[in-house]
Amino acid sequence: MSVGPGTSIWHRAQVRVGARIGAECVIGRDAFIDEGVEIGARVKIQNGALIYHGVTVEDGVFIGPGAILTNDRYPRAITSTGDLARAEDWTVSPIRLRYGSSIGAGAVVVAGVEVGRFATVGAGAVVTRDVPSHALVAGSPARRIGWVCACGVRLQDADGASAAAKPPHYATHPELHCPSCARTYVYVPDVEALQEEPRPQHGVPA
Repeated sequence: MSVGPGTSIWHRAQVRVGARIGAECVIGRDAFIDEGVEIGARVKIQNGALIYHGVTVEDGVFIGPGAILTNDRYPRAITSTGDLARAEDWTVSPIRLRYGSSIGAGAVVVAGVEVGRFATVGAGAVVTRDVPSHALVAGSPARRIGWVCACGVRLQDADGASAAAKPPHYATHPELHCPSCARTYVYVPDVEALQEEPRPQHGVPA
């Protein structure tokens, strides 16, 4: 086990041998981090979160209280012959949480899923497939209901309304705006993802 400088681990948290935790992280009470899990820098893992073998968490990720990240798509306690299943009897299906993403309280991320950069998984959601960068997903199974900025605020469309998952006027008004930090994104339909527009610098024409 390795823990980076400036990281704090609250009491009753369990970090197993072989786990690697980066710098300036906060690991909450009763959290469980399994062997081989890789945690980047400046990650916040809230109370009671369960993170199992095969999970990779990139820098700046938030994992809410009681969230569960699994590692086996076909779990069984026994083999087909009735013997107790052991490590060699199953295959890890890894999970990756990309930079800056957030997993809401009580959410479940099923094995084999990737959550994109700055995506947000709503509280109590059950994620069964990959989540695009900046997507906002909710429900069971989780479905995309909108888009979020790098700062976490829900993006707005050209009419000032919360941007839906696939508004019909994206073709003519592809820009989405953040009402909080003024970032602007463009929806790319071919890959169903957002691309951030460069922000003008002081003294430089837009």
